[in-house]
Amino acid sequence: MDEGELARHVASLGKRFSIVKKEMGKIVIGQKDIIDFLLQALLCDGHVLLEGIPGVGKTLIIRTLSTITGSSFSRIQFTPDLLPSDIVGITTYEEGKGFYTVKGPIFANFVLGDEINRSPPKVQSALLEGMQERQVTIGKETFQLPKPFFVMATQNPVEQLGTYKLPEAQLDRFLFKLQMSYPTATEEVEILETNMTTKSFDSFNLQPVFSAEEIVEAQRIVNNIVLSKKMQQYIIRIVTATRHAKEYGIDFGKYINYGASPRSSIALFISAKAHALMSGNTVVSPVDIKAVAKPVLRHRIILNFEGQAENISSDEIIDEILKKVPVM
Repeated sequence: MDEGELARHVASLGKRFSIVKKEMGKIVIGQKDIIDFLLQALLCDGHVLLEGIPGVGKTLIIRTLSTITGSSFSRIQFTPDLLPSDIVGITTYEEGKGFYTVKGPIFANFVLGDEINRSPPKVQSALLEGMQERQVTIGKETFQLPKPFFVMATQNPVEQLGTYKLPEAQLDRFLFKLQMSYPTATEEVEILETNMTTKSFDSFNLQPVFSAEEIVEAQRIVNNIVLSKKMQQYIIRIVTATRHAKEYGIDFGKYINYGASPRSSIALFISAKAHALMSGNTVVSPVDIKAVAKPVLRHRIILNFEGQAENISSDEIIDEILKKVPVM
């Protein structure tokens, strides 16, 4: 794809994503950063782990996005008694029909894994395998998952009773970890007037802006965004600073047990391209890389006991890294 064609595609997508945000604004009040990052993750063909207290609109935001992008949606409520077959489906038998497959809720374009940390690791793995391989096995048959395939898993940071911590290897499968906060007082007034308790979802008359096929095409265009060798080296330095903090004079480095994985570099690479596209640019700049650093790295930096005891956050470490690691 030549430079002129790429610029035309980026401009066209920028206009359409503005319409997407406008449509989402009919029903999702505030949370503009969360919406931007969800759209970027979708462009990257990645998945998102969303952390937030109950009632801030996590389910609503993904359901709205699936409607506006003309895609199918399913919700999986993770509970302690959930089985892997409840997610992927089963092979069953019926007299006169023989054996046949009943596909589970994972067969949708947008899948909401609600409170993923409430189910045992074996069940979590059933979803995470589909996320990574884009396919699931039911009985002796393997089935491809639909395109696009986007998972947003949520977890409640407040309640820990009866939950199972997601292993680091599974956390690493998520492109972004986002943290959803309270709305402002002004936004909450708007929420009172548009809340889903007194109105139905269909009453908002959301209009599809994309089709599933067009989302897949947009994902292809993201790969054509230019990321120079210098920017690649900047990404590598940022990730290396999480592993060898002393070399970069990172004071918070003493709280890091394990630095970010090589998958982090890949995630920064592709998500910086998506951020550039969403900003209307065809070339990645340091601004794009810095903008996606926290959602990409915050769940990939593993703190030691001292860091946990002193309540140090990964975001504080990332802030210092971005301040001290040179761009060139």
